[in-house]
Amino acid sequence: MKLLLIEDNKELADSVKKGLEEYGYQVDIAYDGNDGEEKAFVNLYDCILLDLNLPGKDGLDVLHFLRNNGIETPVLIISARDHVEEKVKGLNLGADDYLVKPFHLNELHARIQTLIRRFHGRSQPVIQIDDLMIDPMNRTATINGKMVKLSVKEFDILEYIAQKHPRTVSAEEIAEHIYDELDPQSSVLRVHMIKLRKKLREVTDRDILMTRRGIGYYIACKENE
Repeated sequence: MKLLLIEDNKELADSVKKGLEEYGYQVDIAYDGNDGEEKAFVNLYDCILLDLNLPGKDGLDVLHFLRNNGIETPVLIISARDHVEEKVKGLNLGADDYLVKPFHLNELHARIQTLIRRFHGRSQPVIQIDDLMIDPMNRTATINGKMVKLSVKEFDILEYIAQKHPRTVSAEEIAEHIYDELDPQSSVLRVHMIKLRKKLREVTDRDILMTRRGIGYYIACKENE
């Protein structure tokens, strides 16, 4: 999952980025409102974490601009402003949630996961596609109850494709969301896909991760086999 953190406190931003990366997120940082607005407008993110007290352009102005220009990405406001009026203003402008500083990283992670689930129309924290179950919070994948032992990047790839199910996901989209500045034609992605397919096949009698040549990757359902 790819996040944008718009936060002017560099020490805090770098600390949050490091912590979220340990959960498997890819995190871009913008240290002022103008840069954050530009990044959010031109790039595709799964969630935007937005501070309000920003240099250049206030966080609420950034939020107003994004929503007025059709950016529907979930926005989680993270701010020291804890007055009810500020929360109401942010939510009315289109924010999806509001978290007051200081906060615990595990709560931030849980809030992000909730917003991403809601955005993709899922009410449950676990993604289930036939006998494949993916738990983003605990970063586990099972097939018929059998654990699939995956590396960090392998899990990230599988989770992302599952989030987009039943859509076919291009190599370019995977590279953008899972890696930091990786060429989608790089052998790194191909190697990860080969290993991921092999590990999935080892615990089941069917191919789960499939390719549409020239288009991308998708998770096959039993009914479509």
